[in-house]
Amino acid sequence: MKRVQYLRYGGPEELRLDEVARPDAGQGQIRVQVRAAAANAMDWKIRRGEMKALSGFRFPRGLGHDFAGVVEAVGPGVKRLEVGDEVFGLTSIRQAGAFAEYVVADEKNVGLKPPSVSFEQAAALTLVSVTAWSALVAKARLRAGQSVFVGGCLGGVGRSAVQIARMRGANVVGSCSASGREEALALGVGEAVDYRAFDIASYRRRFDVVFDTAGALSLSQCGAMLKRRGMSLHIVPTSAKLIGCLLPSRHHLVFGNPTTQCMASIAEAHERGQLVPAIGRIVPLSEAISAVVELERTGSLKGKLVIVPMR
Repeated sequence: MKRVQYLRYGGPEELRLDEVARPDAGQGQIRVQVRAAAANAMDWKIRRGEMKALSGFRFPRGLGHDFAGVVEAVGPGVKRLEVGDEVFGLTSIRQAGAFAEYVVADEKNVGLKPPSVSFEQAAALTLVSVTAWSALVAKARLRAGQSVFVGGCLGGVGRSAVQIARMRGANVVGSCSASGREEALALGVGEAVDYRAFDIASYRRRFDVVFDTAGALSLSQCGAMLKRRGMSLHIVPTSAKLIGCLLPSRHHLVFGNPTTQCMASIAEAHERGQLVPAIGRIVPLSEAISAVVELERTGSLKGKLVIVPMR
């Protein structure tokens, strides 16, 4: 099978499309014939070696984590999924390898794809929606009538966060570029603010939850925006935030946790039209490396880059 991989951490020149053996499904794992995979900024951060403590040092290492496809084989201990099931999910950080014709993933990180949802849409949903769901629903327990500030509301996680917050009945303010204001309002934010001209003082003690998806706000800025019992959530672990969030406080680092219930809820929300990903570009596996390198360099794609191995 073909797979995008690299033999050491480094720049984009390390990426290669190789012919490799089809992986075996181990204990609690499934092997999926990939119909679509989606790129995330995490993919090239890992390739650069910025997350070695989590990704490890085993090579060759595949690229990509989000995928959708059809279960081709199941390993020992798999109980929920069967061969032939249409699924979507993500690999663990150490596994990776979704930019390939086949990928192996833990059953617990995979959900059933509704028939009405395309493979491309399902792949584009996974990590960003799981992260937003883990933050707003699992951690903050967001409920109707609360107020939420989403920093970076037009990014991948930000888009999902706005839609999930609206599903929960919350009032949403989001930050984005001035040129993105109309798009943000159409997405569902009640108020869109320009992140370049953002005045924290105007939003003092206004929010139950501040979700900084872009990593642009300091903990002190977030704290100033929170109501007395509010909390701030962060997915970009800077040194200051790692320290600040480790201490007992209102600030929390959040990582996506793809539980069975989370995956089922995301699939159901997408079927209802309440959680819809933005897809910016779809390319075959043969063009995956050039497309990923361009996205890493420019960061300008509006919507997810989706890779389709079986085109």
